[in-house]
Amino acid sequence: MDALSHRIVKGEYDVKENSEPQLLAFFKPLKDKGLSPKSCTVDGNPQVIRVLRQLWPGIIIQRCLVHVQRQGLMWCRQKPRRTDAKALRRFFRWVTVIETKAEQDQFLKRLLSWEQRYGPRIAEREEKGRVFSDLKRARSMLLKALPDMFHYLDNPSIPSTTNGLEGYFSHLKRHYRNHRGLRPEKRGHYFKWYFFLRPK
Repeated sequence: MDALSHRIVKGEYDVKENSEPQLLAFFKPLKDKGLSPKSCTVDGNPQVIRVLRQLWPGIIIQRCLVHVQRQGLMWCRQKPRRTDAKALRRFFRWVTVIETKAEQDQFLKRLLSWEQRYGPRIAEREEKGRVFSDLKRARSMLLKALPDMFHYLDNPSIPSTTNGLEGYFSHLKRHYRNHRGLRPEKRGHYFKWYFFLRPK
């Protein structure tokens, strides 16, 4: 979806996000036709990011802050008991309301303080319980996403979330439910017509 016009650039049925060959087959024709995106806001799927950077080496990858927040809050739990998890949870609640470079700097300063205090202990412990494993995942995910979380502050044209696309998908799913009886071989045609007739 184009970030400014909110029009669908390309849509295709049954493309597996974890399949690099399918992703290349989806994106490469766009490059061959001359598409040269300056940035792309994505949900964090590593295969998608890898293919985008492979085809467009200079592209800016913006991580969707809602996806970062949602995944982080899930891993930290709604009411964590651990002090480190409680503090980390506050960072995930914070990420979607950062609107200025000063707020970004404050976020990074406090996160660095948290990481210096708790990070090494979390990384070194070999505990394998579900709660602690999810805490490790939450920490790792946030640290890996950090370099690509705040590009929107440098360029207001870069969306900080994929909400526009998610809204389009929700409308698509609602309409598709009225056609659940479509035979598998006809589903691709349904989506092609939908993308053509409802480009935004």
